[in-house]
Amino acid sequence: MNIYDIIIIGGGPAGLTAAVYALRANKRVLVMEKGTFGGQITSSPKVENIPGFISVSGNEFADKLMEQAIELGADIECLEALGIEDGKVKKVITDDGDYYAKAVIIAAGTRHRLLGLDKEEDFIGNGISFCAVCDGAFYKDKTVAVIGGGNSALQEAILLSESCERVYLIQNLPYFTGEERLIENIKAIDNLIPLTDSVVTALHGTDFLTGITIRTGEAHQDIALDGMFTAIGLIPQLEPFNSLINVNSYGYADSDESCTTNAEGIFVAGDCRSKRIRQVATAVSDGAIAALGAVDYIKQ
Repeated sequence: MNIYDIIIIGGGPAGLTAAVYALRANKRVLVMEKGTFGGQITSSPKVENIPGFISVSGNEFADKLMEQAIELGADIECLEALGIEDGKVKKVITDDGDYYAKAVIIAAGTRHRLLGLDKEEDFIGNGISFCAVCDGAFYKDKTVAVIGGGNSALQEAILLSESCERVYLIQNLPYFTGEERLIENIKAIDNLIPLTDSVVTALHGTDFLTGITIRTGEAHQDIALDGMFTAIGLIPQLEPFNSLINVNSYGYADSDESCTTNAEGIFVAGDCRSKRIRQVATAVSDGAIAALGAVDYIKQ
């Protein structure tokens, strides 16, 4: 039986950083990824908040992470993990056979909840964004919309209002669901236009988003936009592992900064972990911590 020291499920910044740290500790490592290596950052054409880079595309950053992990000796496979069987040796069940390791790091990440509209996925990175901290500067003096009504959406709208000419905040409910202090804040911002009881029904544009149609009651309205930020929630990609590791009420791995789980030898890193801040910098931090924890576990 071919046994790795560490199997890492997920090839985003957390998973690839974990690979680098584990490999530097002379461990044999397999990184498996069911989608795009690099994760969600690959949809960002320009990233300016990664330490060491004044500006870098998401794809370029992901390529550098991949190159580093491969240069250090990582095995890289396009596989979907379907489950884990616990034991002294862990069995990772995939869509193309079973793989074995002494420790496993789950860095499966999250996926953004989408509106489900035509051309939506085509516009991601081409007018549709999910992070005002990451991409808000590209829309300085422009018109944008934020879709959502919870804390994240309200915070995104407030941040964007500081640099954008106009910000529409569009919520499908008759009220915003965020904290009252945030709701009071948006009422005081002149260039922030709240639209409740409104649903986005169509996206416009060819190669780049140029506007949307919303429905409020029976009325339809077209709004010209330079960009749109969707903040209607994240979905942690932990469904195959929920019977093994504890998750909180939102589906995130119930783990603290140690990146450990209730299952010995199984660690978690990145956006799928319960945490307040989800950025590349925190994902990289988790990857390092999880890898060093896994190395220590193997030594026991």
